Amino acid sequence: MSKDRIKEKFNAIRQEGRPGLIVYLTTGCPDLEATLELIPALAAAGADAIELSIPFSDPLADGPVIQESTFHALAQGVTPDDCLDLVAQVRGEVPDTPLILMTYYNPILSYGLERFAQRVAECGVDGIIPVDVPGEEAEPLFNQCAPRNVHLVPLLAPTSNEDNIRAAVALSSGFIYCVSLTGTTGAQNQLSQRGLEWLNRVSAHTALPLAVGFGISRREHVETVGRYAQAAAVGTALIRTVLDSPRDQVVAQASKLVAELAGQPWPASGGTL
Repeated sequence: MSKDRIKEKFNAIRQEGRPGLIVYLTTGCPDLEATLELIPALAAAGADAIELSIPFSDPLADGPVIQESTFHALAQGVTPDDCLDLVAQVRGEVPDTPLILMTYYNPILSYGLERFAQRVAECGVDGIIPVDVPGEEAEPLFNQCAPRNVHLVPLLAPTSNEDNIRAAVALSSGFIYCVSLTGTTGAQNQLSQRGLEWLNRVSAHTALPLAVGFGISRREHVETVGRYAQAAAVGTALIRTVLDSPRDQVVAQASKLVAELAGQPWPASGGTL
């Protein structure tokens, strides 16, 4: 049986008594080589797990920053195969770090469910977050992923009712990705208390760890999330840094932000940027 990096990572987070940190990268932004460089660097800076997008032309759940990065990647010609090949290439550099694909359903359907799940498993992907697949419609994908030990991670929003939650967690493994607000992705100055308290409804239906995303951009946000869930997920703030940094500073500036979010010293070696 393949190594369950997600389970092992959340066990370690719990034992260390801290909130976990999951970060999101748009695969191929600013280019594929940068993504290859960023993955091990961000893991070293304190990221517990890394989400990698499959760029899609109609990213309805994403705010303007991630949309900008997605369209940049598509302009570079990044394909689903590029994303999978990249995971296979970098897997050996981050042997203990969960790598999770975050994607819309259309690229998976176009690829073919069985073929996609098999390729994902071969490349060393640990889980898939199918952004726009409700729990009631996830069974075909789950049936392809589960036998291959690939976690299917649902995305739940505060608008989810009890039936939605029950259906989603029934076909879930690894962890549950909970959205802290309604609407699209984007960094926020303050987290919604109401957006965190709804997590109690999710935890009533599952013993899986909860990760909270959308709107998290500061260390204090990560600490706040840690009082309600096991991990915080950061996307927009990191992608904004990637987009705004000169190409030769992308890895350093992104690593600095991740270290700050993780509450780790930077630079880790005591040197300078």
